[in-house]
Order: sequence, then C-alpha cells, then structure tokens
Amino acid sequence: MENTSTTNQLLTAIVILLALAVVYFAKDIVLPTVLGFLVALTLGPWVRWLSRRGIPSPISAAVLIFGFAGLMAIAVFLLSGKVTSWFDEIPRISGELRNKLRGFAASVAAIQDASDQVEKLAQGGETTVNTVVLQQPGLLTTVVSNLASFVTSLGAGLVLALFLLSSGNLFYVKIVESFPTFGDKRRALTAIYETEQIMSGYIIAITVINVVLGVAIGVAMYLLGMPYAFVWGIAAFCLNYLPFLGGLIGTLGVGAFAIVHFDNIYYAMLAPVVYQLLTVIEGQFLTPILLGTRLQLNAVAVFLTVIIWTWLWGIPGALMAVPIVALIKVLCDHVPSLATFGNFLSGRAIDPAPPA
Repeated sequence: MENTSTTNQLLTAIVILLALAVVYFAKDIVLPTVLGFLVALTLGPWVRWLSRRGIPSPISAAVLIFGFAGLMAIAVFLLSGKVTSWFDEIPRISGELRNKLRGFAASVAAIQDASDQVEKLAQGGETTVNTVVLQQPGLLTTVVSNLASFVTSLGAGLVLALFLLSSGNLFYVKIVESFPTFGDKRRALTAIYETEQIMSGYIIAITVINVVLGVAIGVAMYLLGMPYAFVWGIAAFCLNYLPFLGGLIGTLGVGAFAIVHFDNIYYAMLAPVVYQLLTVIEGQFLTPILLGTRLQLNAVAVFLTVIIWTWLWGIPGALMAVPIVALIKVLCDHVPSLATFGNFLSGRAIDPAPPA
C-alpha cells in the first residue's frame, strides 16, 4: 500500500513537471488559448444576460469582444504620443539621474573598490582574471518585446473567445456530457458557473479599484507639480493589474522622474512616497471592501503564483496569475481529491482545535 502511494506521488510530480515544460515551451500556443478561455469565462454571464433579453449570442459576443478591442485601441492611440516622447527622453533622463545621484554612486564605487582590495589581499596578491561578458538585450527592448508578444496573443485569444461566446452554452454542454454520472455532471456545471461569477466579479472589481487608484494618483501627482500627471494616473491604473509588481514599478518610475524634474531631492522623494502610500491604502482597505468574499485567496499562494507565472510567461504571466489561481481554487473546491490543495489556496483562516 505504501509503495502504491509513493508511486502515485511520483507520477503526480512527473505530470506537474511535464505540464510546466509544456506551458513554458509551448507558450505561443498555450497563452492565447488560456487568454481566450479566461475572456470567455469573464464575459459569459453578460452574453447570457443579453441573450435572455432577446439578443442572439453571436451578436452580443461580437459587440462585447469588438467593444473591448476598440477601447484598448483607443487607449493605445491616445497614449502613444506621450509614451513615445517618454522613450525618446530616456537617454536624457538617465544622464540627469546619474548626475544627480553621482555622490551616492561614488560612495557605492568606493565601497566596491575597498571590497576588491580586501579580496585581493585574501587571495595573496593581485590576480588577473579574464572575464567574458555576454551582451544581453536592454530592459526597454525586453519590455517592448514582451508587450508586443502579449498583444499578439491577446488578439488570438479574443478570436477564440468570440467563437466560444458565439456558440452559447454549446461548449459547456460538451464538457458536462463528458462526465459519466449525474452527480459529476452537476458538479462540473456548478464549477463552470461559479468560475464565471468569480472571473467576472474579479475583473469588474479590480477595474473599479484601478480607476479609483489612477484618479487618486493622477490628482496627487498634479498637486505635487509632477509632469504628465494624468499619464501617471493612467500608468497607475494599468500597472495595478500586476499584483505586487505594479506598485513597485510605478513607485520607481515616479521616483526617477521626480528626481530629474525637481531640484530639491528631498522634495522629489515625496512623489514616490505618496504613490506608494496610495497603493498601500488601496491594497489594505479599498480592495478588501470591493472584492469582499468573491476572491478569498492566500496571499502567500498568490505571491508564489505571480513568481511562477512571471518566470514562465513574463509580463502576460504576471497579469494572468490571479485569474489562473482563482480558476485553480474553484476547481479544487469541486474535486474532493484536490480539497487539501484548495484549502491551502484559500484566504479563510481556520482556527485549529486546541490540544487536548
């Protein structure tokens, strides 16, 4: 019996490793597919709501999908000029940032030189080391490449979502029919509809939260005299879709621009502090109020999921981490054999029984 249990655990580990390998190496196929299903699950309740009011599923699906794509295209068009000007000014901003932080850089260089001297003394004298340096692509190039890949995958995913939504409940019927017993069929259908409600509720709630945060940060940056205050608000809206990472990236970006723009470095530090403070308020107060019990997930599990999916898929993985872990949580809640893992993903604390 023990050998059977050990074998099952090894087989489970092998399946997980193979799944991760497929997800990593088949990214160009898996990513659009996952995006398509997530979009279909999110918009599914709205399509059914419109269908009950006499609008056919193909029409309502097309309106929602093309409306979403149109809003994204308009946003990109409105921001493209400002973003392009930012990219053009990056060399100048980098130069000014180095000049203003020259004293700090000199201190770091002095510490590095002292460390090198101590290392040479520990090795018994000076040594000559030939180092081969491989040139890596720049950060900006990497980010642009990731975003371009994500936009392409999103386009393919929206097409898949359009077909799924246009078919009405046909895909759900096929899934339910694949289960042998009535109990399994009912459990599968319940899991599907619960997933739809969670996905749709999460997307709506997080979008409202991001709008409030973006407006607050835009107003705060304007009052502090930051350039492109409204663009910083839009950037905060977009970056907050990245769990944990978005606030950090926004704080660093605001800090860099503030140091370049303001002569007083102490006043310049006020902008990133305010940005971070507003994101903390959002995370600790606004998000729990709006999300409530819709998405009770373990913060540690979410953080680990963000790390894993960022490693697998980069920026798209970070954006999709929370919806994916929510999807896994719903699946675990309806599969008895996965109940232990689902309990780990849950954010509800269960007080352990006191020792006898």
